[in-house]
Amino acid sequence: MDRRLTPANARAALQSLRGSVEAPRYTPGEAMQVALPLVDLLASPSGARERQLLLGDGFTVIDRHQGYAFGQAARDGYCGYLPEAALGPPQAPTHWIAALGSHLYSGPKVQAPETASLSFGARLTVLGTQGKFSETPKGFVPTCHLREIGDWFSDPVGVAESFLGTPYLWGGNSRAGLDCSGLVQASLLACGQQCPGDSDLQQALGTEIPEDAPLQRGDLLFWKGHVAMAMDAARMIHATGHAMAVVIEDTASAIARIISQGGGPVTHRRRL
Repeated sequence: MDRRLTPANARAALQSLRGSVEAPRYTPGEAMQVALPLVDLLASPSGARERQLLLGDGFTVIDRHQGYAFGQAARDGYCGYLPEAALGPPQAPTHWIAALGSHLYSGPKVQAPETASLSFGARLTVLGTQGKFSETPKGFVPTCHLREIGDWFSDPVGVAESFLGTPYLWGGNSRAGLDCSGLVQASLLACGQQCPGDSDLQQALGTEIPEDAPLQRGDLLFWKGHVAMAMDAARMIHATGHAMAVVIEDTASAIARIISQGGGPVTHRRRL
């Protein structure tokens, strides 16, 4: 079983795994929610970042130990560790941040001090509005930066383009930094399409494109450990360590460059 998607560690497992995974104890899990603007999802307590979660993301806690909570992210099933302090009780989100970035403010006016920065995709519970601001349990957000949950964009490539110039960050899932799979996931989730967190898992999306078929807008190209999104038959957009940013490249030139740098050929072309 894939550790990243298996809600079990050496101390506990979800009740649903009883009979298929050996564990000292089984638990139904505790529904929680990310209470910070951004937090790293770790491979182990104090370990390496594997992905990131945003404010309002759901998280099922399976085990708590020495200040860390092991569990599973609701958005894609990814499992890992978060600091317990990053979690709070669940509140049903009503809206999400549809601008590339926003702020929480202490009051409903542009002159009010900001209390936190929010990334595209963060989820909030709106209690009401005051002027041009929406009130949430954590502060005020410009209403123009919000969309209701379920009010999605329609073009993943257009979403990806909005991230142009965003710094590359291994395991990143926010406007502050993205990796290749983080860009693809953010773009698809914003269009209401489910998407795994890592590029090798994303290879299961859609259907394989015949080798002689031209690429279309929104197609995914995969290499070992990398993914890009086709903008049309000749261009692609991706978050790449080569440029340390989200960039647009000529697809044929990028394929040749990646081969020349030892990254190998394209392994899959998938149409969603």
